[in-house]
Amino acid sequence: MNALAATNRNFRLASRLLGLDSKLEKSLLIPFREIKVECTIPKDDGTLASYVGFRVQHDNARGPMKGGIRYHPEVDPDEVNALAQLMTWKTAVADIPYGGAKGGIGCNPRDLSKSELERLTRVFTQKIHDLIGIHTDVPAPDMGTNAQTMAWILDEYSKFHGHSPAVVTGKPIDLGGSLGREAATGRGVVYATEALLAEYGKSIKGMTFVIQGFGNVGSWASRLIHEKGGKIIAVSDITGAVKNPNGIDIPELLKHKEASGSLKSFSGGDSMDPNELLVHECDVLIPCALGGVLNRENAADVKAKFIIEAANHPTDPEADEILSKKGVIILPDIYANAGGVTVSYFEWVQNIQGFMWDEERVNMELKKYMTQAFHNIKNMCQTHDCSLRMGAFTLGVNRVARATILRGWEA
Repeated sequence: MNALAATNRNFRLASRLLGLDSKLEKSLLIPFREIKVECTIPKDDGTLASYVGFRVQHDNARGPMKGGIRYHPEVDPDEVNALAQLMTWKTAVADIPYGGAKGGIGCNPRDLSKSELERLTRVFTQKIHDLIGIHTDVPAPDMGTNAQTMAWILDEYSKFHGHSPAVVTGKPIDLGGSLGREAATGRGVVYATEALLAEYGKSIKGMTFVIQGFGNVGSWASRLIHEKGGKIIAVSDITGAVKNPNGIDIPELLKHKEASGSLKSFSGGDSMDPNELLVHECDVLIPCALGGVLNRENAADVKAKFIIEAANHPTDPEADEILSKKGVIILPDIYANAGGVTVSYFEWVQNIQGFMWDEERVNMELKKYMTQAFHNIKNMCQTHDCSLRMGAFTLGVNRVARATILRGWEA
């Protein structure tokens, strides 16, 4: 089941649990606006190339729309739609005053020079500048984009609207980016994990962890879990997988990856089959890479007691059912990886105030939001007698539905 189908299914189940009016349910699913633009740029060799850019703005009942911009050869309108909708529920779960959006350009950033990427980003911004804005829609980086991309968007947007640092988040620190943004998703995952384990009278110290994916989120989560005394016994990424039953020395592994660009031939552990990683014996499994990695083929063999969904949509609905029957506790992506968008919100707040925080304050506020959201989800679970995933969805959908009704959606 793809991301769109799964998101729609979770939304429908949540709206049944909440007893939403069927007309309201229908109107919540319909995106506010879908934008499609042609971006034509001169390539470095003088030829012209054209790329299709998208922006789906899903809902603005609770505030300006928020979501990433990805540069990827398969930017599919259906997927962009699903991810925009997911952002609407995610921001509501985290209780930050945003709605959902998502966008992208169908291109392979690896095939473009830096100056071509800059021209493409500027043309895209020129075409959508009157449809985004500080109080309208605030983009952020996603797959294939980074702080530099945001700097170009900011510069191009500011040519039309005056200096507006709050129009994008995930900016370089020198242009109004927030301290702590880089580590935010991984740190949020750790705070979410602590909140969940505390519910069971446990803590990170002394528990065993397996982490799939060692990019931004996976490496930060690993580093922080290691610092808190958690034992990480297996890690994998696209280059390979490494295990050590006595616990991997994460700072050493980070140095090794920095130096060699790969997890292979790391002296502090044995290499293993990356496919075996997800079913490795451990207390907590954290998928931080791709969607759909836990499915009906491998779900029955998972040995972890807790799964923390740091990736988007790593567990497909069939696996969800199998794992729930086994009594595995799954902390859903819509909450577990919300640290990134939460600190993006802090960045936006700092830009609007023109007053920047120190990193300690950013992390303290993030912990407060993640912990509070967990307790709100637990309350929904008790009210509706449902899983954590449905607890999170009912919490998010209910907040958006309430805002929509208060604003008068039928008029």
